[in-house]
Amino acid sequence: MNEQAITIELTRDQAFVLSDWLYQVMFQSDDLQGIVHDRAVWSPIYAISGTLDKTLSDIFMPDYRPHLEAAKERLRADLYGGADESTAPCQDTTDAPQAHQIERGTTGNHGESNQGQ
Repeated sequence: MNEQAITIELTRDQAFVLSDWLYQVMFQSDDLQGIVHDRAVWSPIYAISGTLDKTLSDIFMPDYRPHLEAAKERLRADLYGGADESTAPCQDTTDAPQAHQIERGTTGNHGESNQGQ
């Protein structure tokens, strides 16, 4: 089967924060199985994680934690208009209307997917 590749674009901050989260879930907490029950999904998760690890020099910086926290703050400000709030998966997202738009791909460049480029 000849599958067409899909390109996903992330900002450096998005990639850095996602890389850290994936590392925490996959290697620190060993909770990937608890979060992702279908092992077929693990293949793209490992592909994304590996690509981020090879691409990001930020993960090797001596000031990793402060750099990560600054990236998180910038992303929160972008999502929530400067408010320092985050939304847990089970929380009501009516406070953050952009979150719904992002899930549907209708606002900004928050990780646009470009099929077939």
